[in-house]
Amino acid sequence: MTDKRKNIKYNSIIGLIVAFAIIAVVNLISTYLFHRFDLTSEKRYSLVTPTKRMLRDLDDIAYFKVYLDGDFPAGFKRLRNETKQMLDEFRAYSDNVQFEFINPSAASDPKEREEMYRRLIESGLNPTNIQTKNEGEMSRKLIFPGAILTYKGKDYPIELLKQQAGVPSNQVLNNSIEALEYTLASALKISQKAIKPKVAFIAGHGELDGFPIADIVSKLRPFYDVEQVRIDGQISSLTKHSPDPTDSTKYGYSNKYKTIVIAKPDSTFSEKDKFIIDQFIMHGGNALFLIDPVYASMDSVAKQNQTLGVANNINMDDFFFNYGVKLKPNLILDLNCMQIPIVTGQTSEGKPQFEMMPWYFFPLILSTSDHPISRNLNAIKTEFISSLESIERPNSTNTILLTSSPYSRIMNTPALISLDMMNQKPDLKQYSTPNLPVAVLIEGTLTSLFKNRVTPDLEEASEIGFQEESRPAKLIVVSDGDIIKNQVRSSAQGMMPFPLGYDQYTGVMFGNRDFILNCLNYLSDDSGLLAVRSRRIEIRMLDLALVTDEKLKWQLINVCVPIGCILIIGLAFGFYRKQKYGRK
Repeated sequence: MTDKRKNIKYNSIIGLIVAFAIIAVVNLISTYLFHRFDLTSEKRYSLVTPTKRMLRDLDDIAYFKVYLDGDFPAGFKRLRNETKQMLDEFRAYSDNVQFEFINPSAASDPKEREEMYRRLIESGLNPTNIQTKNEGEMSRKLIFPGAILTYKGKDYPIELLKQQAGVPSNQVLNNSIEALEYTLASALKISQKAIKPKVAFIAGHGELDGFPIADIVSKLRPFYDVEQVRIDGQISSLTKHSPDPTDSTKYGYSNKYKTIVIAKPDSTFSEKDKFIIDQFIMHGGNALFLIDPVYASMDSVAKQNQTLGVANNINMDDFFFNYGVKLKPNLILDLNCMQIPIVTGQTSEGKPQFEMMPWYFFPLILSTSDHPISRNLNAIKTEFISSLESIERPNSTNTILLTSSPYSRIMNTPALISLDMMNQKPDLKQYSTPNLPVAVLIEGTLTSLFKNRVTPDLEEASEIGFQEESRPAKLIVVSDGDIIKNQVRSSAQGMMPFPLGYDQYTGVMFGNRDFILNCLNYLSDDSGLLAVRSRRIEIRMLDLALVTDEKLKWQLINVCVPIGCILIIGLAFGFYRKQKYGRK
């Protein structure tokens, strides 16, 4: 018996030493090898490679102040918990990531709370009103579902809740959670950028400039160096020539800009300007075209009660057709549309009385695409938008980004646009042309419009550097120029732009800004960070009726089963020891 006990003691000591040795070896290996295991089915906690690379490149403290602490409904608590888990994941890849959660309504003094709210709004965070129920009474509460990133002495506001008009609140929260990595990583990317890609807004053909695009330009500046460029037939306006023989590009040509934007031109492009834009694309440049195929003026409608919509000929039809898209000179009428104020009478004081009525010429575009550019976007407001046709070309692919609703129809030009249409009940049978494409992404190797059209002397001229096949390029074509245009108000301080997508008549914020930013991020950012927006996280909601019916059963199971298992294991272990070590 004594020898047996000695052997047991000896084996226990050996086992303990082996366990410590294994732990030591694992710790030693972990100092050289790093890996995190994500056991969720949708890999919600697996960061994409660009995010990991960006986190490892942090050379200073990135401090997140998240204003999602306090007494919230269950949905916002889920957003808070998911945000914390995502920041924990960030911190696993970089010790420079630090964060804290703050309750902006913690102060008992109303003046202190108001002061906190004011500072947060000035910092760029937008508040949200929510309804809460306490002891049967409904009350409203102001929350700030956002964060402020501080990096190298600068603050960057982050909106964590992605508002979407007409989308159920549970889906809005889920979409916001899906976008968490992109939202937080984008803020880090902005803070880290030393050299920004260049984006050029083309001018000289009646394009939008100044106040109508002031908001989007201000939102682009943290990401890009934004310039306005007039081509005016100057070969060097978009490209530069370096006679360096080691330059791998043909004749040492390269682009000055990563992406160009052509927003709502209303006059014709000369053949030379088209040639310059074509060669910019051939040298690997990307472009966002926001074109009105039909000219129609809302000012004329307001003054004369009607106007005529006519084809807007800017001499670019062959240009777009060559790359794989045909802009059609028609207008889309959609039952899912904006409302505009119409004078319906006068008040007793003699002032005009307005009523909001649907205007079918201003469709609201609800994205159904899974592409990262347009996925989970709020409704996008448009004005006098047209349809387009996607044409497949060799060595390139076309992706439809936006379409009209299932209740749309086409009006060909010339089209009479009259306010009297509002007084007529729409015939649903006429609105039977669903999902008309209005935005397309073209990617791949493209062929020059001027292939076999350039004289030999120009083709070989070093100052031109003509290329007939492009490097990999990306184009986005949208058949509405107003999609990038913000409304403007007059004030005592002068002209003030509204945020892009905000409608001053309905007070609704639409998804125009996010769409344009996503377009330019996709065209101009080589990091691949936008691809994370393709991630899907399934909502696993409880069946409330089933929970109510089976509440007592599952309470008993959760309480009794673990205790019963422990008792059974204890009795079994005691019986085993008695049988093995008991006196015989």
